Amino acid sequence: MDAVRVALLREVLAGTRWPAATRRFAASLRSSVVPHGGGLLLVGTRAYEPWHLAAHLVDEAAWSGRPELAPLLVRHRVRPGDPAHLAVGLGRLQGAGRGETLLLVAPERPDGGLLERVHDARRAGATVLALGSGDPEVTGLAHDALMVDPPEPDPRPEPGPESTRGIDLDMVQHLVSAAAGENSLPSTRGRRRLRDRLSRLADQLTSPPPARW
Repeated sequence: MDAVRVALLREVLAGTRWPAATRRFAASLRSSVVPHGGGLLLVGTRAYEPWHLAAHLVDEAAWSGRPELAPLLVRHRVRPGDPAHLAVGLGRLQGAGRGETLLLVAPERPDGGLLERVHDARRAGATVLALGSGDPEVTGLAHDALMVDPPEPDPRPEPGPESTRGIDLDMVQHLVSAAAGENSLPSTRGRRRLRDRLSRLADQLTSPPPARW
């Protein structure tokens, strides 16, 4: 999701808790990884691997001049021949400890083995953050959590300003990753990259469509 779509999503959600809540959680993420020079481990559940969040955080790390935001994706299943950055299995969590941040993305309740690993990482000194659907064991393990309750059917023809209908975990991940980059105080290099990004975006929006032959 690009900057324009994030801005539109925030406009749609104005008046709800989500713009402020995602910025607050992004600030927790940033304040946990930046002082330690990185150490961000990103893990999902066996059924849900947070590929898109990993990719967006890598982009935000580059655009904002905060390389600390780039995560290491920890996977439940690693296959022979996977490239190095996709070949990190759950065993990596056993070495997690002080100075590292573990971001757990759990749209459903994680299995007991993953919860035990997260608990061990927290006891070893790692900071645990969680995005999920409100499972009490997940929130109980996390130092900070942002939970997305499944939206309930709304009998009204149009949602009211506080309705959460249509908000899902994927949208919240987009908002968090965007806020993690923009809330930082970028270096000169980061500001230059941001200007370049905005310039390219303006060119795309103002350029005429390509001629069709």
